[in-house]
Amino acid sequence: MRTFSRTLLATLLTGLSAQALAQPVEIRAWRHDTNEHEIAASQAAIARFNDSQNDYRVVVELIPEGAYTETINAAALAGRLPCVLDMDQPVVPNFAWAGNLAPLEGLLDQALLDQIASTGKGSYQGKVYSVGQFDVALSLFTRQSTLDKHGIRKATLEQPYSREEFDQILARLKASGDFFYPFDINTSWSGEWASYGFAPFLQSFGGDQIDRASYLASEGELNGEAAEAWGEWMRSLVTKGYIDRRAADDKGFLRGRVAIHYNGSWAVGEYSELLGDDLVVMPTLDLGQGPVIGSGSWHWGISSNCPDKEGAARFVSFLLQPEEIAAMADAVSAIPTSEEAAALTEHYREGGKWRMFYDYSERFARIRPETPAYPVISSSFEKAVNDILDGRDVLDSLDAAVTVIERNIRDNNGYGFQ
Repeated sequence: MRTFSRTLLATLLTGLSAQALAQPVEIRAWRHDTNEHEIAASQAAIARFNDSQNDYRVVVELIPEGAYTETINAAALAGRLPCVLDMDQPVVPNFAWAGNLAPLEGLLDQALLDQIASTGKGSYQGKVYSVGQFDVALSLFTRQSTLDKHGIRKATLEQPYSREEFDQILARLKASGDFFYPFDINTSWSGEWASYGFAPFLQSFGGDQIDRASYLASEGELNGEAAEAWGEWMRSLVTKGYIDRRAADDKGFLRGRVAIHYNGSWAVGEYSELLGDDLVVMPTLDLGQGPVIGSGSWHWGISSNCPDKEGAARFVSFLLQPEEIAAMADAVSAIPTSEEAAALTEHYREGGKWRMFYDYSERFARIRPETPAYPVISSSFEKAVNDILDGRDVLDSLDAAVTVIERNIRDNNGYGFQ
């Protein structure tokens, strides 16, 4: 009896051990808490991944967006980052430079990485550290009835408005008396909007926020002749009464107070619902060097201290499948980051009613500077923009931004670019 009991006990313990070993490994992930449609789509994707295999189980914690970057930084200092986290693309180089992220080459299949557009990747010094499922595109929104009434042609992908033509259009709309301010570029918005929305205008003039060949200097790029011309043009939008420097809100276009709204593809759903067939979407301006739009949205990356990078990589790879990218793009009305995924969507496939946004992104998108200095670049640029719009000397404003940016780069030994 004693021998039998020992045998039974050993058998039970062996079975329990095998059962324990068969439990999926938990992969912790963080993502920012955003709109309900994106969160629901993300949770559905996580559930599909968990149901698709038995090796890993992803558990996600939602972090308030306003405190997200600070939470990541604090967790990194304490060595408590989760295995997987989502990040706004512009901050990825800073996290990578700080040693918080693992490069994705070698973790993800290269063919999978290659099918993602450049706008869907976050890089630092030639290595990819993040990948995203979607992006957005800047555009000009107007009404067909407005164009018809004032004899204005519709700008196209092949023939966008030039600076000269657009200045004439704004003058005509202003003189008509129909619009006190004919143009809206969202000057009431703060934070990242300045770099995302107005740096493309600077780049279309031929300037930039930093020398992208070295990532060590802004001198000559942010305060050169092209940049000064851009600043004078931005200021002229105020002095000529084309934009409202102190707009109370961003609803002027929808309420008929504004003729043309410079905005992102995220607005097309609301605009379409309210304006129907009268809505016109056009590419942004060619201010001398071709149209440019900002790019790079929220991405996924893998922390460098993740104890199971293979499991984390399997999850991120799952999210990059065309079917998963398409599902997210459809859920949040955002541009898919691969052609294969776009073909699976209702609106962004060839012939889809929002295909123009995919085309704008493919042709005009320029990633924001991929340097750990970007947070300082962005804040310094925002101050310069506000100073210029408020009437401060253009070159003085740009010189001040250059000084702050280059000092920060020197203080951090070139952020690894020397």
